[in-house]
Amino acid sequence: MRKNIVAGNWKMHKNNSETVALLQDIIAKNGTPNCEVVVAPTFVNLKTAVDTVNGKNITVAAQNMHQAEGGAYTGEIAASMLTDIGVNTVILGHSERRAYFHETDALLANKVDTALKHEMRVIFCFGEELKDRQKENHFNVVEYQLRDGLFHLEKKDWKCIVLAYEPVWAIGTGETASPEQAQEMHQFIRELIAKVYGSDVADNVSILYGGSVKPDNAKEIFSKPDVDGGLIGGAALKADDFLAIVNAM
Repeated sequence: MRKNIVAGNWKMHKNNSETVALLQDIIAKNGTPNCEVVVAPTFVNLKTAVDTVNGKNITVAAQNMHQAEGGAYTGEIAASMLTDIGVNTVILGHSERRAYFHETDALLANKVDTALKHEMRVIFCFGEELKDRQKENHFNVVEYQLRDGLFHLEKKDWKCIVLAYEPVWAIGTGETASPEQAQEMHQFIRELIAKVYGSDVADNVSILYGGSVKPDNAKEIFSKPDVDGGLIGGAALKADDFLAIVNAM
């Protein structure tokens, strides 16, 4: 049975004290959500976040990690460094990592392998740009990103994979794929996985939607049968907005 998940990607926002304040606000107002709640602060605040949510129903994730076990990679973070402080979930392949840091599907495949070696769960991001959608090439782009980034995995590995479809044209732009567009792509993704790995894997993998999800559109998006939650950006930085989205599940 696949899990409903709402994950907040904080990107490069919130210093240490602001991280504690936001998490305490979320904890105080969280209640009993109908989904797993995930937060992804910056690297320097991960340990603080883990300590703050200890014993609460909130998972702390990293926004990225390096594919190597260690070495002369100035400024990078290894999987073992994350798991050592209690972070066992990592976001990989976010569109901003792909665009600004030129991360390729081949590189991401290596990162996924490293994460799985360390028994981490991966939230794997992918999605088309506006030009791909305009040329009606969006299904092909998504298929190639999944094939090149994930389809080398064995069937058993998929229990540690969460997918996050993020149409790049709808991230931080105020634009949002319609609920129908989101469902169409999520259904395509699930059917593609079924062709490669079988319906048992496809039916059990969680597929999140990421792209300007807000309190006023979350319920309609989440109501679609193949949408299992969201990867939230800007709205995750305010407790009330984030929890309104959580409670829309």
